[in-house]
Amino acid sequence: MKCLAASLGSILVLCVLGASRSAVSADWPRFNGPNQDNISTDKGLLREWPKDGPRLVWKATDIGEGYAGVTVGGGRIYTSGNVGDKTTVTALDLGGKQQWQSENGRAYKASFPGARGTPTLDGDRVYDESPLGQVTCFDAKSGKPIWTLNLLEKFGGKVLTWGLAESVLIDGDHVICCPGGKTAMVALDKRTGETVWQSKSAEGDLAGYASPALIEYKGLRLVLTMTDGALIGVNAKTGELLFRFSHPTKYKVNALMPLFHEGCVFISSGYGTTGSVLVKLNVRGRKAEAVQVWQAKELDNHHGGVVLLDGYVYGAAHDGGKNKWVCLDWKTGKVLWAEKGIGKGSLTAADGLLYTMNESRAVGLVKPSPEKYDLVSRFTLPRGGKGNSWAHPVVCGGRLYLRHGNFLHAYDVAK
Repeated sequence: MKCLAASLGSILVLCVLGASRSAVSADWPRFNGPNQDNISTDKGLLREWPKDGPRLVWKATDIGEGYAGVTVGGGRIYTSGNVGDKTTVTALDLGGKQQWQSENGRAYKASFPGARGTPTLDGDRVYDESPLGQVTCFDAKSGKPIWTLNLLEKFGGKVLTWGLAESVLIDGDHVICCPGGKTAMVALDKRTGETVWQSKSAEGDLAGYASPALIEYKGLRLVLTMTDGALIGVNAKTGELLFRFSHPTKYKVNALMPLFHEGCVFISSGYGTTGSVLVKLNVRGRKAEAVQVWQAKELDNHHGGVVLLDGYVYGAAHDGGKNKWVCLDWKTGKVLWAEKGIGKGSLTAADGLLYTMNESRAVGLVKPSPEKYDLVSRFTLPRGGKGNSWAHPVVCGGRLYLRHGNFLHAYDVAK
């Protein structure tokens, strides 16, 4: 997918809000961004922050409780959360003013209540999957529902221990999502919600907590995702299940979006069990298999995500690494360093720097290096939100978006 330039209107709004002209005003249409790598295309950003952090431009409230990240595009910001008894998608303008709120089924109120999956933006439509499996297509401008269905009820899946957390994938005219159970993955017509194809079951695996990723390798287009016990690859055109690579973990939590690079796929999970694994894809015609290259238990990424920069993987470890930030060599899996830093959390990357946030609102700017953990700046997000600060940070259009509970903060990080 190509990163689209923002509209002229969006650029004018950003200029009015004080964003630097050197920052790229790009879209962030889905969880992990336009290129599925968790790396922003913004340039010209601050190399360090003032003592109290970058300038807070605005704070939005009433977005609902939850851990969903944000989507940015077309002059709007989208996220989801629990508002009353409903999972609710909220649209804001670039100044933080609410434009609309629309319901997407019942709210998830079990363990760690709140929304998880980040809405996906595709042109003039927004797609959201609730923790209970309600998938709804909304008009991006008005919030009017266009179609809706319950993924788990329609395809025989089950609600996970901590609810579904995927951000749906748009592939051409298809919406890709993963009910698990009787069928591992399905493609829906993005205009109507009708079923286009559905894969067979991945040995009965339920869905994982990960979001699917679309890749093309040696002429074969595949969708990769994590079930509750494996990495799977599905033919993006036909829905044929091509392989299941076992990746068991305690509590069946596989939350990382598979990371593809030069014919290999990186996966990781928490709780000190399997940890991180790199597999090589062997593609022969319309068939594919996954073969392990290396394993590194020290980086057992829970649900904070990882970033690959210049041949090195950066992310936070869970039990295996005792809640440290870890740097791995992509080719060998060798641990180059492991440091506590600001504490276990989530991250994204922009303009050659890592933007990290721990589970207790501490935010850190890190210069990536295989030599050492280099914390350049840090500050703490204001109090107010409930629960852990688990939503992933997003950098887009010269803004750093940080969500905690019912609050979304927008910071100016452009020079």
